[in-house]
Amino acid sequence: MLHYALLFFVVAIIAAVLGFGGIAAGAASIAKILFFVFIVLAILSLIRGLMSR
Repeated sequence: MLHYALLFFVVAIIAAVLGFGGIAAGAASIAKILFFVFIVLAILSLIRGLMSR
C-alpha cells in the first residue's frame, strides 16, 4: 500500500511540474488517503503483534 501511495505522490509531482493542476491535486489526495490507511494498518498490526506475546 505504501508503494501505491508513493507512486501517486510521484504522479502528482510530475503532473504539477507539467502544469496539470487538477490531476496533481487528485493524485495527491489519493496518495494522502493511501498513506493514512497504511499508517492505520501498520499501527493495528503492531498492536496486534504486541497483544499476541
